[in-house]
Amino acid sequence: MTGKIEIRPLTGAIGAEIVGVDLSGEISNQQFDAIHQAWLDYLVIYFRNQNLTPQQHRDFAARFSALEAHPYVESIEEVPEIIAIVKEPDEHRNWGGPWHADVTFKPKPSNGAALYALEVPEFGGDTGFANLYLAYETLSDGLKGVLAGLRAVHSSHGMDYYDGFKGMNAKAGIGDESTHPVVITHPQTGRKALYVNRTYTQRFENMTFEESRPLLEFLFAHSERSEFTCRMHWENGTLGLWDNRVTMHCAIDDDFEARNGKPGFRRVVHRATMAGEPPV
Repeated sequence: MTGKIEIRPLTGAIGAEIVGVDLSGEISNQQFDAIHQAWLDYLVIYFRNQNLTPQQHRDFAARFSALEAHPYVESIEEVPEIIAIVKEPDEHRNWGGPWHADVTFKPKPSNGAALYALEVPEFGGDTGFANLYLAYETLSDGLKGVLAGLRAVHSSHGMDYYDGFKGMNAKAGIGDESTHPVVITHPQTGRKALYVNRTYTQRFENMTFEESRPLLEFLFAHSERSEFTCRMHWENGTLGLWDNRVTMHCAIDDDFEARNGKPGFRRVVHRATMAGEPPV
């Protein structure tokens, strides 16, 4: 990597493209510091037209954080830190599901992830991302006061990965459950963020499911508001990274040809997952 990088924000809320970087080459500490700062500032960063081996993908992701294996998906053979996410043409769902932050059911949810597109369609199969700093900061002071003392239970019971995608290999994982603060502070930026998501957050600690649901449903809908989000289109050779501590994402299931029983698109991406720490 030579020269100065250019940062092009994607929306007013979240996301930026970084231009002028060849991730297959040598990246100095100074250059990486600029990339890392952009990741903290924009929460989602992406690089187009990259030509990376799985080893180069892993090595770049590992500069952000130690990496970890996925709890429910087998790694690719050559690189244990990488999994393959595959949607075949007759499958209408993209793996990942509705709005969520990754593995918040674990005591130490992941810090982030780096996704590299190998085979993606010209259109469709995008990923939505949401800024959870903004989700918190736009709440009223009264509701912020209520949330300050709350913790929530996150669970994967009944939602474990199943071997329903023909091109993927599932692990025989078991369900997990953890309790985290509803509002967390990012360890590097010091900013507060909302920390609940529709997929894994079940209820507030010391409350029933029924008691928790009205407020949780409001927080889910609030954090998914379009003005807090971006929609990232993948191209072959795109590498995208997100900060899982302060974002949510969703796989957009818009392969309507496959949904209607016709041949749809194939989508193959590789993912490296960054190890995390308990949210506080």
